[in-house]
Amino acid sequence: MNELKYYYDEKNFKLIKGDCLEILKNIEPNSIDMIFADPPYFLSGDGITCSAGKMVSVKKGNWDEKIEIKEKHEFNKKWINLCKNVLKDNGTIWISGTMHNIYSIGMALEEEGFKIINNITWKKLNPPPNISCRAFTHSTETILWAKKDLKRAKHKFNYEIMKELNGGKQMKDVWETSLTKPSEKKCGKHPTQKPIELLEKIVLASTDENDLILDPFNGSGTTGIVANRLNRRYIGIEKEKEYLDLTIKRKESD
Repeated sequence: MNELKYYYDEKNFKLIKGDCLEILKNIEPNSIDMIFADPPYFLSGDGITCSAGKMVSVKKGNWDEKIEIKEKHEFNKKWINLCKNVLKDNGTIWISGTMHNIYSIGMALEEEGFKIINNITWKKLNPPPNISCRAFTHSTETILWAKKDLKRAKHKFNYEIMKELNGGKQMKDVWETSLTKPSEKKCGKHPTQKPIELLEKIVLASTDENDLILDPFNGSGTTGIVANRLNRRYIGIEKEKEYLDLTIKRKESD
């Protein structure tokens, strides 16, 4: 196991530049309390979509280019298997996705020894319109919450906190929030950036203060920003220097 080299290391907030398929091999086994992952959806192509009332390309980057089904599934199995190795037996993993990858993610989780706890539906209150007018408006994403499929594994769930956030009622598995606010993109943006409100629920639901959270696809660092605000420790892995620098800018201006 090679020593980790941090791109950014400030108290309980660490960033690593590189491919998670390699970096995860060098993280201490059974050391992570919770993982949030927003992996590539593999949906980029030559089409267009609507964003903020403007027509924009659906091409998000080379990391999101369409690939063959078998290749996509093998990729998902590899990184999920590596995440399992670094996750504590009582830890949990959250993975977000759309119809383009979430079915492979669900199968890969079960194949690699996880048990799905919940299927969270994120209902977007202000989704972009479907400009083709040949299908329903895509207004949801799925977030799978899973634990290791072990009899001794007792995952953490802060039920009372979730109930309090939901006005004293048991929280359901459909969460309604708007898309990422412009104020959260003041330092720059990532094409698949998730809202802070969404990550706050995830972090509060499944971790306690000082727990160690890992995001193998750091992106713009929303997971880390939330972890830092809520007094959790954080490790983010990201290939692109541009997004690591954006994460640092967000963290230092937060």
